[in-house]
Amino acid sequence: MSRIATATFFRCVTIACFAITGAVDAAPAVPTWSLLPQPAKVSPAGSGAVEIADGAVVSVRGVERQQLQSIAQRFAQRVADTNGLNLRMATTSAARPAITFEVNPNADITDDAGYRITVNNDGILVTARTPRGAFYGSVTLWQLLTPPGWAHGAPVEVADGVIDDHPRFAWRALLLDSGRHYQSVADIKKLIDWMSLNKLNVLLWHVTEDQGWRLEIPKYPELTKVGACRKAVGLDSELTGSTDLPYCGFYTEADARDIVRYAAERYVDVVPEIDLPGHSQAAIAAYPSLGVTGKRPSVWTEWGVSPWLLKPDEKTLQFVDDVLDEVMQLFPSRYISIGGDEADKQQWNASPEVRAQMHKLGLSNMDQLQSWFTNQVAAHLIQHGRTPVGWDDELVAGATLPASEVVMSWHGNDNERVALAAIKQGHDVVMTPQESLYFDHYQSDLPDEWAGPPPAATLRQAYDTVVIPNGASAIEAQRIIGVQGGLWTEQMPTFAHDQHAVFPRIAAMSELGWSPPSAHDWNGFLQRMPAELARYRALGIDYADSAFAPVFHVTAAAHGAFQIELSNQVAFGTIRYTTDGSEPTNQSTPYGRSLTLPINAILRAATFAPDGFELAAPRVQVLDETTLLSRESSALATCSNQPSSRLDGSRSAQGPRPVYSVDIGNACWLWPQAPLDGIKHVQMTVEHVTWRFGDEAANAVVRHKTSAAGEFEIHADSCTGPLIASLPLERAMQAKGQMQLEANVATPAGAGVRNVCVFVTGDPRDGQWALARMAFSK
Repeated sequence: MSRIATATFFRCVTIACFAITGAVDAAPAVPTWSLLPQPAKVSPAGSGAVEIADGAVVSVRGVERQQLQSIAQRFAQRVADTNGLNLRMATTSAARPAITFEVNPNADITDDAGYRITVNNDGILVTARTPRGAFYGSVTLWQLLTPPGWAHGAPVEVADGVIDDHPRFAWRALLLDSGRHYQSVADIKKLIDWMSLNKLNVLLWHVTEDQGWRLEIPKYPELTKVGACRKAVGLDSELTGSTDLPYCGFYTEADARDIVRYAAERYVDVVPEIDLPGHSQAAIAAYPSLGVTGKRPSVWTEWGVSPWLLKPDEKTLQFVDDVLDEVMQLFPSRYISIGGDEADKQQWNASPEVRAQMHKLGLSNMDQLQSWFTNQVAAHLIQHGRTPVGWDDELVAGATLPASEVVMSWHGNDNERVALAAIKQGHDVVMTPQESLYFDHYQSDLPDEWAGPPPAATLRQAYDTVVIPNGASAIEAQRIIGVQGGLWTEQMPTFAHDQHAVFPRIAAMSELGWSPPSAHDWNGFLQRMPAELARYRALGIDYADSAFAPVFHVTAAAHGAFQIELSNQVAFGTIRYTTDGSEPTNQSTPYGRSLTLPINAILRAATFAPDGFELAAPRVQVLDETTLLSRESSALATCSNQPSSRLDGSRSAQGPRPVYSVDIGNACWLWPQAPLDGIKHVQMTVEHVTWRFGDEAANAVVRHKTSAAGEFEIHADSCTGPLIASLPLERAMQAKGQMQLEANVATPAGAGVRNVCVFVTGDPRDGQWALARMAFSK
């Protein structure tokens, strides 16, 4: 097996010093490549490998040398930061390089973003037609140097062979919502770094919202003076430090230029989104004349769909043109997003002036009026050489969009019907279905899963996203230009939450956007995930391990013992466990079949990859007299049979922040088949959460109170069955954070195993009650 030894240098009198030697080894098996996204074509040689060790020399050649040098230097820095190998940039032509980057415009490479990596006795050569292709080649080469089981600072063997690669789609995007919650420039740069290493090339930057206008527009200073701040309602007060301090944040023109420059160096195009005519309450708060009523609303503190729309007249269109002129100065992207989603037209419908304008234009409904408005805005962008981008909502309503507009299709239900309609109308389409690629949705039903809206969007669902609508012809399918993940931040107040939501689901999406359809292989993807997660960890990404985390299923066994079955969401990896109080390691006992453990045992379990990498951190199951008599809210069903939301609770002084499973507006939970025999007492851990759920208010379920503050009621059999306990809320109303309620239980005759319904009386719009845990006792 050929090797390149890069740590040994020979000093010679009459010849130049070389950092490469050739040797033949008879031993170990050829290392395998573990790459993500999977390249278009891989051709391993079957034998031979190149060893890259500390001191290996990296050189560049060909055209566009300055950009290529920067790419090579960032590659070397990335290698040093993650796996600890210090590569040297070539300073003279005398040193024979171990790694060479070459840009050759005439190279036989598919696509300007494509590249070829050749590994053989001459070392490793990355060839591309453009610096962009060389950058993507550098990402793949970094992955080759961080294979499964790599050790920090240890030499790495790269198997001989050839990789020919290029992207499937031109648009591989992540949407970042900075309107609901603001991220620092430094954190946005981190996100750009990390998404570029997943070969994503578009950051759709959502910078205007009902809850905040985040981009400085000097011609309209009130947009950020007024529109960038809102009252610190609910958990926002934890971010500001007080309910008296507003939640504020915006990006200056200098910030925007800095982010655009930084992204361009990593071949990421920043596409700004100025959402119109809806999601504009913050703009109207700054300039009330932009609205229909003439009144000044506050910058919105709720989540959902606000009724405050921009007034569809010439004065507002002039404001929009002025804003877009400044946006186009800041963002050189070919694309500008103008939104167009979730435009609640109740104020338009109620306005005689707007109705008169609709009739004057010969339009029959408000959706057509929105289409007229959008066409005016789009025409201004097209006049300046830009391509408008927007959401698919008007197509859902049966209206039309400007012919040139790129449609982001988020209504993935009904077999991608809306996306199919868009491509049949001649639009280019970006697939971003909320059901699988909205990364704000929670990822599992684990008790410790982070906050997010329903339904769950799992790693597998992200990977299996349909990117070509059913019924599209081969010609029509060419209108699908890419995929996009959505990071909406209503329930993501911190960058830690952003990371948890995006990673590792971004890996699934990156393969959808980059790899050819023939490479789509869920099992192969799982096999490549351990190395990818190890890279995330080395980069400092706080990713979610939800897909791999152990799940405990506990039932009663004979003689007071417990039977426990362990599993995880993706059925991948080895679950290892301990019962002696120690943390599980990759040497702990592997789980094979159900366990039987005595009362008062503590079971700890974690998941490991074949190479010993920890795929999921340890989870703990305590087995005591309360185990079968208690439930976390995540283990309870909703009374509406709808999937629950997961809401953050107030940060506690000790322990992690609580997360609750709640059907917003309907504080009602079901415990099927609860063991009620001999039950005498119940304890509930609850919290009163600030109501800020906007359009959920219309469907709120109000239940009759028997006391001024209301109560939790527990009923047997059904929600109208026998009342077995009532827990008054008067004390809990005054509490900050979690509160424990206790009551005696009037067990119904012949209790046995019965369904249990738990609900809160009163109006949830006065404050949403959340249930953390309920526990019966005898």
